[in-house]
Amino acid sequence: MHRTTARTTATRTTTALLAAVLAGTALGAAPAWGRPADGPHPVHQVEVFAEDGGISRAQAPAGSPYLAGRPQGVAPAQNDGEVTALVHNGEPAAKLDVVVIGDGYTAQEQEKFRADATAKWSELTAVEPYAAYRGLFNVWAVSAVSPESGVTGDPDQATVRHTALGSYFWCDGVERLLCVDEKAVESYAARAPQADLVLVVANTAKYGGAGYNDVKSPVGYEGIATVAGGNARSGQIAVHEIGHSLGKLADEYAYEGQGTYQGDEPAEANISTLTAERMRQQGTKWARWLGQASPDGGTVGTYEGGGYYPTGLYRPTENSIMRSLGREFNLPGREAMIAGFYRHATPLTSPTPAGSRLTAADRLTVDLPVAGTRLRWYLDGRELPRLADRTSLDLAELKLTGPRSRPHALTAVATDPTPAVADPALRAKLTASLSWLVAR
Repeated sequence: MHRTTARTTATRTTTALLAAVLAGTALGAAPAWGRPADGPHPVHQVEVFAEDGGISRAQAPAGSPYLAGRPQGVAPAQNDGEVTALVHNGEPAAKLDVVVIGDGYTAQEQEKFRADATAKWSELTAVEPYAAYRGLFNVWAVSAVSPESGVTGDPDQATVRHTALGSYFWCDGVERLLCVDEKAVESYAARAPQADLVLVVANTAKYGGAGYNDVKSPVGYEGIATVAGGNARSGQIAVHEIGHSLGKLADEYAYEGQGTYQGDEPAEANISTLTAERMRQQGTKWARWLGQASPDGGTVGTYEGGGYYPTGLYRPTENSIMRSLGREFNLPGREAMIAGFYRHATPLTSPTPAGSRLTAADRLTVDLPVAGTRLRWYLDGRELPRLADRTSLDLAELKLTGPRSRPHALTAVATDPTPAVADPALRAKLTASLSWLVAR
């Protein structure tokens, strides 16, 4: 756990200054030390999520004019930047690490932030395939202490609150678009042990959010999703956005008037220029799923419209989570998500580091974070069928022979046999192994 600490006197000074500033600042007015807009910021595409589940795109600046500053020489709040493990399933290097950062939560509201973050994670993992793969994730909550409670644009466009991440509705003139300052997000995300995904939870019950799926951060994450911490439906925004960052999935919605797609075959697994017949002939894209019932409803086929084009591109099903909120992933999308999980996490871990030298007197345990994972054991390259699926071994059971000076190689191989992955190239990524040296 990382903590930002301050001397008692500095903390008292900060508290007094905050109290004085907030006491003299009417709701909706900028605090005396809020950072003013400092000129134009780079602009890029973000996704907007309507209350009816519809998804569209807008433009958002990388910075925020509502980012709170701090007077020179004033220490930060004592719990600013504090990291709490909401879910800890193992070492970050072996897990998919989600970093949740709060905005618009004061020093006294950090418990509320952690409760809201936990609720959002529960919403996310109620959806497959997240639900079946919870054991691959760590979730880190990073406290970003704001001088004011709430966010700009709630309840109306005239309301201004300067906060640690500068969150604000009415971004690009769209009421439900909740934007943030990307550099501020990055500075807090860097405090977590590792950041593969970033979710910003804003202290508001007003429905809204945003999807920054083209962010490339030096910290390591590839996207940011913003959601309303107090709104029960906003978790769906994160479900969709992680479809981009982890599954590398395309959007399946289209814009009227966009015309006909004329480009090459897209790289994304869930859109294609091919009809079902051509896909089946070539054995490519989602050919293995054609004709099967999909969890989002209907049958996998080729439905025209996707990737923002109404014609020229096809999607696998009529209406998945990549087309509108409140839906499930379709079969090709679910497969891509599982492959994405395993790009960051492994199906096999052990508290005993691989390569360790052990003896017959030792006991070895391994962990299988995903239910149904198959485990095989090998000694010097020869499989030991009697030990299949055993996650704990007394090494005396190996009955080692030969010179005591020559160690034996013991290897565990774990494979996730899920039927949700049909592509052999992806299935190869669902296997991992660990080896140790064992002497008599």
